[in-house]
Amino acid sequence: MNRRKFLEVGTAVFAVAAFAPLSLSATNFRETKPKAWEAEKSADAIKEMFGSGGLKKTDAIKFKAPKLAENGGSIPITLSSKLDIETIALFQDANPRATTIAFSVPKGQKVDYSFRIKMRQTAVVTIVAKTRDGQLLTTAKEIDVSIGGCGG
Repeated sequence: MNRRKFLEVGTAVFAVAAFAPLSLSATNFRETKPKAWEAEKSADAIKEMFGSGGLKKTDAIKFKAPKLAENGGSIPITLSSKLDIETIALFQDANPRATTIAFSVPKGQKVDYSFRIKMRQTAVVTIVAKTRDGQLLTTAKEIDVSIGGCGG
């Protein structure tokens, strides 16, 4: 590539980047919903995070996790959905605090998250999602945590 072409392309890329709208933002749920992070039970944490509106079970949120986790210190979780979700959070009663993770989803984006959590014992893991039209959707799965990481 010659120097002139390089400068033209570089200038065009800079112009697009400089004038592109910056609409990415995230909610700090530890500041906006502090009681949700202090709750010891999932039901209490969900109420603090999302209010007392009714939860509706759904299969539109795909929740992948192992049935048996041989290492409670690193349990892989995958969440995905094509719904227009505003907020999605994971709750469990295996640890001293029920709220494990919460995401604010940028408008127009789809949920496709993979991460790892810690659990010190077997428990039901509950996912709650708030859609942009205000629905509260949930799905859950029990994860068996092997004592000592030896499979049984």
